Amino acid sequence: MVDESVREVAEMVRQFARERIAPHVREWDERAHFPREVFAELGALGVLGVLVPEEYGGAGLAYRHYVAIVEELGAVEGGIALSVAAHNSLGTNHILLFGTEEQKRRWLPELAQGRMLAAWALTEPGAGSDAGATRTVAERRPGGWVLRGSKNFITHASVGGVAVVMARTRPGTDHRGISAFIVPLDTPGVSPGKKEDKVGMRVSDTASLVLDECFVGEEALLGEEGDGFHQAMEVLDGGRISIAALAVGIARGAFEAALAYSRQRLQFGSPIGDFQAIRFKLADMATLVDASRLLTRHAADLKDRGEKTTRASAEAKVFASEAAVRVAEEAVQIHGGYGYTRDYPAEKFWRDSKLCTIGEGTSEIQRLVVARELLKELERGELGR
Repeated sequence: MVDESVREVAEMVRQFARERIAPHVREWDERAHFPREVFAELGALGVLGVLVPEEYGGAGLAYRHYVAIVEELGAVEGGIALSVAAHNSLGTNHILLFGTEEQKRRWLPELAQGRMLAAWALTEPGAGSDAGATRTVAERRPGGWVLRGSKNFITHASVGGVAVVMARTRPGTDHRGISAFIVPLDTPGVSPGKKEDKVGMRVSDTASLVLDECFVGEEALLGEEGDGFHQAMEVLDGGRISIAALAVGIARGAFEAALAYSRQRLQFGSPIGDFQAIRFKLADMATLVDASRLLTRHAADLKDRGEKTTRASAEAKVFASEAAVRVAEEAVQIHGGYGYTRDYPAEKFWRDSKLCTIGEGTSEIQRLVVARELLKELERGELGR
């Protein structure tokens, strides 16, 4: 059961997306245009600080509100939904979870109100699924740290104001030698690199991030030295819920487009939605969307109750993301030849859907996480409780 406050937030975002985003989807996608003015408006609506407490300038809402917001945006423009998700649950949330009071008061109001966007820099050319292989280094110097290295596939690397960067502070060690730093993106030595020419999610800014003798003060360290990897894994538990919500939105958008088309397209003298072959597709698509949403809401509910979400987050993400790909592909099929053209929305949902199976942990990694958690529960005698 969804409470009334969630319905109200979802309706507000749905209306905004229809009025301010939907008319521009094709143009922005073709140009890979990042609409800064839309994000300023989303900040004013509280969407960019949805999880941040009011004392730090945020909306102070819960994960159940957050996943509803991401779904509504994803049903219209996946790239904008992805940027909102990355800003909220990765960069901003990392500071919220592990920052000192001083760090929170310095950065969260700016981020929550949309005056700047957050980036989260974990992935590297040689450290994707193997995040513990991070090679970016941070060397201690008088009064702070010097960072050197490069990150890739970083959301908001070109348009953000601050990044949380994972760097190795103990050379030659395993993941326990990785620490997290708050790095303003206007710091000397920090620069965006190549902007990725992506297949989908083209509205969301994705680029590499170069750190060349970048000096940050002691106050940049997030939490304890060496805790960065464990912090990142906790942040990803929440982030995977938002990617699941994004996948639900994309799948819903694709399904709704296919459903509408099935009533408009005539073949053999009848709407194609009258034929059993199409009806079976629509039934399967609706079931996948609903099941994905329930898994996502379950993970969000656990998060709101302060319970561990590792398994639930991974289950929601792997199911919802793969369901989105299947639903979007079926939407293309229902549109027939028109589904393979830019004149109809099905192909964009299809292109956007695939990233959900890759970003913030591939489907393969999610299955490893689920299996690991199941075995832990079995050992503790908790399985099935």
